[in-house]
Amino acid sequence: MSDAPTTTTTDVLEGVDLSGRTILVTGATTGIGRETARALAAAGASVVITARSDDKGAATVAGMRDRVPGAEVSYEVLELGSLDSVRAFTDRFTAAHDRLDVLIGNAGIMAVPFGRTDEGFELQFGTNHLGHFDLVGRLLPLLLASAPSRVVLLSSGGHMASDILWDDPNFESHEYNKMDAYGQSKTANILHAVELERRYGPLGVHAYAVHPGMVATQLGRNFTPDVMEDLAARAASSPSGSGKLPPVVGTDVGAATSVWAATAPELVAQGGTYLADCAVATAAPYAMDPDAAARLWALSEELVGETFPAPDA
Repeated sequence: MSDAPTTTTTDVLEGVDLSGRTILVTGATTGIGRETARALAAAGASVVITARSDDKGAATVAGMRDRVPGAEVSYEVLELGSLDSVRAFTDRFTAAHDRLDVLIGNAGIMAVPFGRTDEGFELQFGTNHLGHFDLVGRLLPLLLASAPSRVVLLSSGGHMASDILWDDPNFESHEYNKMDAYGQSKTANILHAVELERRYGPLGVHAYAVHPGMVATQLGRNFTPDVMEDLAARAASSPSGSGKLPPVVGTDVGAATSVWAATAPELVAQGGTYLADCAVATAAPYAMDPDAAARLWALSEELVGETFPAPDA
């Protein structure tokens, strides 16, 4: 594997003016989400972040305004593990905004003990994928009205751990494995981007899946020794790469690819791709399969109980 990536959000946005753009970043109170939002606000965008509580949201916004005087940034409370929360949020957002230029689905959980969302979905699949699936679907009218617009979904190289468990995505009969569940959810993020692009790319809404790298953030707070051993074993047996875990990078580097996906003009013709280190990268074949992407869309609609029909291009 090559040396650690070094491109930062500052490098990506040098000379970029995002004045007049409205950008939504989920899960932006910590880590790469917070750095993504800060960088975009510093470039002039009007940024809305989501937080899991008023206290966290208010503190994050205050901190960003201290670092970026004059930043146009606000917060909304959102819990992706509750479809009621997702729907209440999207209703509020749609009522308050007449445009949405970029939606960055950054929020996520990793390697958590077994649990279920409010609707009974496995916690990682339900939070990382289904919550964002419903969120994006309900905000598509704003994205379409603002086209050209973009959807950026945070995936991970961890998607290599698992394809979609088509017969049991919510671990109702399979024995639960933290990294398999995480891998499934991250594969789902890529497939979501693939199908979004197929449906809405012709109408100017382009979608991308991002691998941020291995970043030192609170996402790894559930990294027990057994999880680290599992990760190391998976890396050692990987058919690609050096067989070692990638180097850890800072949040300014980890957020760079999200910011690049949200703004780079050269990506307009490359929607539906998987990105890493500010470049188009290679995902597992099952994560880029258009038939699987369409199948996951249908399954996701069934699970969330809402349909988002393909438009006429």
